[in-house]
Amino acid sequence: MANEGQRPQQRPQRPKRGFNWFSLVYLVLLLGFAYMWMNSGTADPLKKEWMDVKDTILTSGDVDKLVYVRNERKGEIYLKQSALEKYKNQFGGREPKGGPHFYFLVSDKFDAEEQLDKLAESLPAEARFRVIVEEHKSYWGPIIEWLLFPLMLLLMFFLFMRPMRGMGGGAGGGIFNVGKSQAKLYEKAGNVKVTFKDVAGMEEAKLEVKEIVDFLKNPKKYTALGGKIPKGALLVGPPGTGKTLLAKAVAGEAEVPFFSMSGSDFVEMFVGVGASRVRDLFRQAKEKAPCIVFIDEIDAVGRARSKNAGFTSNDERENTLNQLLTEMDGFGSNSGVIILAATNRADILDKALMRAGRFDRQIHVDLPELKERLEIFKVHLRGIKLAPDFQIDFLAKQTPGFSGADIANVCNEAALIAARKNKTVVEKQDFLDAIDRIVGGLERKSKIITPEEKKTIAHHEAGHATVSWLLPNANPLLKVTIIPRGQSLGAAWYLPEERQLTTTEQMMDEMAATIGGRVAEEIVNGRISTGALSDLEKLTKQAYAMVTYFGMSEKIGNLSYYDSTGSRDMAFSKPYSEKTAEMIDDEVKRLIDQAHATALQVLTENREGFEKLAALLLEREVVFSEDLEAIFGPRKGGVDPNKLLREDEPVEPQPEETAEKEA
Repeated sequence: MANEGQRPQQRPQRPKRGFNWFSLVYLVLLLGFAYMWMNSGTADPLKKEWMDVKDTILTSGDVDKLVYVRNERKGEIYLKQSALEKYKNQFGGREPKGGPHFYFLVSDKFDAEEQLDKLAESLPAEARFRVIVEEHKSYWGPIIEWLLFPLMLLLMFFLFMRPMRGMGGGAGGGIFNVGKSQAKLYEKAGNVKVTFKDVAGMEEAKLEVKEIVDFLKNPKKYTALGGKIPKGALLVGPPGTGKTLLAKAVAGEAEVPFFSMSGSDFVEMFVGVGASRVRDLFRQAKEKAPCIVFIDEIDAVGRARSKNAGFTSNDERENTLNQLLTEMDGFGSNSGVIILAATNRADILDKALMRAGRFDRQIHVDLPELKERLEIFKVHLRGIKLAPDFQIDFLAKQTPGFSGADIANVCNEAALIAARKNKTVVEKQDFLDAIDRIVGGLERKSKIITPEEKKTIAHHEAGHATVSWLLPNANPLLKVTIIPRGQSLGAAWYLPEERQLTTTEQMMDEMAATIGGRVAEEIVNGRISTGALSDLEKLTKQAYAMVTYFGMSEKIGNLSYYDSTGSRDMAFSKPYSEKTAEMIDDEVKRLIDQAHATALQVLTENREGFEKLAALLLEREVVFSEDLEAIFGPRKGGVDPNKLLREDEPVEPQPEETAEKEA
């Protein structure tokens, strides 16, 4: 035969599963529910007093038998089948069970034989009933008392020894493995699909981490010249700039084992667990070396240790940090283990953690600039169906100050808005609406606003727009609206210059534009409202920053009380005297008064144009920069937004917003 000599194909054996102890619990619960369902339509026996039973029930002729349980001092009354309908109302309209139907309790002085015999003699023959005296013997009580405690111990043993799913860690979890590392290991190629091609912008940061990846792939290239592999790199930057994405790209490109975990995974309620997990993590990493260990949000465990031990309440976190410091660069060596970490709070990290030898490099991942935003948009627009004549350049110019996560949100929101309008492609206006939605919030056209309030809001927003347009150093306005968005009753969008330095004149003009709404209310209404809450908050913070941080005050001089380390937050006193504090308050008030005077002068000298703009706002509800140019003429100094729009066709408003919140 053709198949002779060939072994039959064996089916793969399925792994044997252990007995699931929880199935017993499920079975008991199922039986309990079944019992409750079967008895849900019947009534329980009713409790009665002996005198009531003696005078009414037992003399009625409806009793079939009375069972007296001597050791429980309890009497149980069973009614005749023919009399059940008569007592149905006492059981709430439900049919009573087969028995007992009533019961009564007596004291230990109750003589059952004497009382029941007297009662039986006094009853007529047709009303008499059977009397049964007995004792209940419980066999299960002593058995349960003896077996309950050992059974509970056995159950606790099986529950604790049973591996708990979801505990993580390479040792299978369980209560005795709580100190194991929670890191996820990506060892095989292809487990992480993200590569450096998926990371747009951040060219300098990519160069730094690419060098680490190249060192792992070609170590001889560097060791031949005497170089050593860097022990660690710390990614620092604002939220949403792509630090974790960059780490994913390293995992996808490095072709070495990659351990990933969060800083909060070290923190646990049990004492000593954090340090134990750190030890286990580095033990696994040494076995897999060369490898990369990525700790996201390392500030959860790497926060600076308290200098005053009496005021700290979390020594467990400090012990975990001490163990982490020892493992990263202690007496033992971690050859081939590279630590990659990310945080947006580098100012609060412990100095011992930041030193060279632990984190040799600090890679700053900042907010993307114009060209970088363009590249990020191209990445996130890959899967979106765009209009044929769509131009991506204007999106990058519309979104200064946006992070990579914000840009991804804009693209997604634009697609959702287009789908909501039943479009087949995503158009430019959809992106503009998405940006407005993210910056200002959702439009609330249904919000009830009185005509008087609407007029006040229009003059308020017109004040912002007029002052920002006429002052040369203020941010150029692109769009202003009196349609409520989110918590704001009105909003103005600006296109701030992407500059690294800001002068005193620029800050003063911005402050004047900020307070322009409040000044407009004073001029038109002769009174003020609570609508300028967010403006005043921003104005006060900016004035204090000018005086105490940037040294832009004549009286205070070139002094800065800014603390970049963050250690001053724990101090109980200010770094200056009470006299200096009074001078600071006086200088802040002077700067705000100066900004108020500037806004008042601009609005008074241009009262006609200001009133015309407010009327236009009441008519249209939305006014653009070209409308301001038609009223006040071309913008003098600074950036002309209309010129910017005409050159490369970026349209409409964006990021920085002045919104009047309801107080």
